[in-house]
Order: sequence, then structure tokens, then C-alpha cells
Amino acid sequence: MNEDFPRTLWEMERRFSEEAACRQYLFALRWPEGFRCPACGANKGWAMRGNLWLCAHCRRQVSVTAGTIFQDSHLPLTTWFRAMWFVTSQKNGVSALGLQRVLGWGNYRTAWALLPKLRRAMVRPGRDRLSGTVEVDETYWGAEESGVRGRQSLRKALLIVAAQADGEGIGRIRLRHIPDTSRATLHGFITESVEPGSTVVSDG
Repeated sequence: MNEDFPRTLWEMERRFSEEAACRQYLFALRWPEGFRCPACGANKGWAMRGNLWLCAHCRRQVSVTAGTIFQDSHLPLTTWFRAMWFVTSQKNGVSALGLQRVLGWGNYRTAWALLPKLRRAMVRPGRDRLSGTVEVDETYWGAEESGVRGRQSLRKALLIVAAQADGEGIGRIRLRHIPDTSRATLHGFITESVEPGSTVVSDG
């Protein structure tokens, strides 16, 4: 697969400083062989005002951003693209506050709302499940709580993690926020994250 994306900030600004360039890029990603109606499958359509396409067969109006994280967003695509580039170019992760500062947004809530959408979109559909020897465990994330004993929690987030063994180190991982530690929840996560035939190691 030929990956076509900017690798430097200079290239990012040169290619995607205008809305039209962003939409053209999304069009090529969504319809690499030309327009195709998501309703009837017809491959003929006309560009309309408002960045819509009109299907020549069923007359449905389609936006290139429909069904994506950009749908119904009031932010310009140029802003989305800058945020995406920044998030994906950082090796140690990005906080909402860091994103706000880099993009110069006056409102922290914009960055706070946008960041989880980008993180969800970055999960590759159909990605390979972990295999070989996989260690699975759950843990709580959050500050220490007074008046709470043992594994009880009032405000902490409950997480489950699966880590694939890679020699003496850790390879790929899968992590999820879960509502409880019931058998159904834990086994459901393992089934979705680990290939059948693998060895799952846990604390019981």
C-alpha cells in the first residue's frame, strides 16, 4: 500500500493550508477509483455547491466527510489536519493541553473533545490480534482514594491490558477501559484481542 501523508510540518503546511486541498485528499482516500455512491453503488456523480456530490443514479447528495470524524464538525478541515499531524508525529503521546497550546486554541474544551475522536480513528480496522504468549491483567488508573479498601474504587478507571511477549521484552499491546471484571467482560476482551491457539498468562 502506498502511504501518502506529510512527514514534516513544512510538507503538512504546504499541502494542506486550504480547505479544497484537504477535501481533495479525503476524496482520493475514500474513492480512489472515482466517486461511488454509498447508497446505490453507482459510480457516476456530479460535484455540487457546499462540497456535496450528487449521485447520477439515485440522486442522493453525498459529502466526502459523511460517516467520518469530520462529519457535523464546525472546525475547518485545515484545523483537523494540523491536529492529526501533530498527534501522529509525537512519539510520547499528546495531551489535550499540549494540543491546545500547539494549535493556539483559546478554548481547552475544543482540544479535549477532539483528541479522543482522533485516538479512536487511529485504531486500524481489522488489525491483527496478539499471538504467541500473551499476558493479560487488569488494573485501576487514578489517584489514591481515601476510605476505599482493597480493589474497590469510586472514581478510578478500570483498565484491562494484554501484552504480547517479545523475547525478554514486551511487544504489541491492547488496552481497554472496561466496566467491570466479570468473566464475560474479561473473556470478551481476550477473544477480541488474542488469536486462538495462543498462550494467555494471567494471575488467575
